[in-house]
Amino acid sequence: MREYEQEILERYALEVKSTRRIRGAFFCDTDEGAMLLKETNISEKRAFSLYRTESWLESLGMLVDTPVFTKEGDILSVSRDGTKYIMKKWYCGRECDLKKESELVRAARNLAVLHMKMNLAAQDQEYGEIYTGIPVRRNPLEEIKSHNRELKKVRSFVRNRVAKNEFEYLFLHSFEKMYRMAETVADHLENSGCMELYEQSVSRECLAHGDYNYHNILILPGGTGVTNFEHMCIDIQVHDLYYFIRKAMEKFQWKENIGKIILDAYESERKLEETEKLYIGLFLAYPEKFWKTAGSYYHSNKAWLPEKNVEKLETAVNQWKEKYGFLKRVFLLDLQ
Repeated sequence: MREYEQEILERYALEVKSTRRIRGAFFCDTDEGAMLLKETNISEKRAFSLYRTESWLESLGMLVDTPVFTKEGDILSVSRDGTKYIMKKWYCGRECDLKKESELVRAARNLAVLHMKMNLAAQDQEYGEIYTGIPVRRNPLEEIKSHNRELKKVRSFVRNRVAKNEFEYLFLHSFEKMYRMAETVADHLENSGCMELYEQSVSRECLAHGDYNYHNILILPGGTGVTNFEHMCIDIQVHDLYYFIRKAMEKFQWKENIGKIILDAYESERKLEETEKLYIGLFLAYPEKFWKTAGSYYHSNKAWLPEKNVEKLETAVNQWKEKYGFLKRVFLLDLQ
């Protein structure tokens, strides 16, 4: 630990027994339990909203990484070089293992409980005062249409390239099929009840975690912890569930039973509305990995083609048949 990071630790009313670096942060063993010190780019207002929200969830029995105040009463600490830090409560556990069915179930059930308890916050008048620090997620239809415009921009760029590489040939060969699905998803979002669901969620100030993936889920002896609420936003809550399912399914080549396990586990705690299921299905249908890989390539140095880019694009294209079969059987989506 560098000297100015040690100075940051001294600003907290904690006796730090030892520290060790873990993925861009410092795990701290203190007299008040495990803590995590990490760099952050969030504002003081947003940090305070995180504190208020996570304190609320903690009071309801959720295991979350609530921020800790300094001796001076600040949530953020700024070092001599201008770097901002935040100290958070932490847990001695490990990341959720997607290969273990029991942990997929725990994570999905915990997400449903998290959503229900987040909804309680909107009913509390005192809590409502801090909503100014929580952003509203972008309109999902606008987001999808923006992605589609970006895909067309990449296609125009690749078409005009004289000497095309392996990635570009694969992109052009797959583009029509992938773009057709991207447009179909946009049309269904616009002409279904999904946009009304978004408007209702914003009106009711429904909170979503914003980054619910296995890295931010801790398996603990006494329960399941949820960390890294920095992307928390007002949104359709089941966007969290869509994201968790997508991350798991991509690793399992869209095996139907994995998706059903996650959905059933979530619904064992919180029943999904039909419009919510449609929303999840449509976002899963969107060729997200194809769009993301294409965008990454477009903004990269074309003089050097990372093999990983080709692999990701191949995976996005090759998994489509399995993904579509899963969506048709589980979500009853027929988008062709």
